[in-house]
Amino acid sequence: MDIRKLIRDVPDFPKPGIIFKDITPLLGDPAGLRETVKRMAEPFRGMGVEVVAGAESRGFIVGVGLALELGAGFAPIRKPRKLPYKTISETYTLEYGTDTLCMHEDAIRPGQKVLMADDLLATGGTMAACCRMVERMKGEIVAVSFIVELSFLNGRRLLEGYDVRSLIAYDAE
Repeated sequence: MDIRKLIRDVPDFPKPGIIFKDITPLLGDPAGLRETVKRMAEPFRGMGVEVVAGAESRGFIVGVGLALELGAGFAPIRKPRKLPYKTISETYTLEYGTDTLCMHEDAIRPGQKVLMADDLLATGGTMAACCRMVERMKGEIVAVSFIVELSFLNGRRLLEGYDVRSLIAYDAE
């Protein structure tokens, strides 16, 4: 199955000149979604992944599927004031400003093997912030997994030292 055919290009979103890689058609295709999760999980079978961590919102979709496929739990990473229990946070730099993500302070236990997951790797800032939080909780990051990678944006640069995997890479806009 060619998963790439289920990813739609949306020109000029969220701003002019950007071609947004929309996974909505993939999510709506049961066979495509099942195949995507299976392919993302395959390299990590037998590696003892205990928790999959994913940032809202598409990271939830990908992460929960991977957690089910790997027999692991799921740790949600959200914007401030969205989680009901005590949280830790990480602020990171965006192109124009900063953003903050949060996790429950007990979402990861020391020594747990964690697979980080999201739909898309662009500049890497969001995932790098997620990884820093997991490491502050003393989780062991097994790998970082994405459906799509925009390799021309060099997001792997911020994820150096991690095993970064993507199913599909786009080399140019």
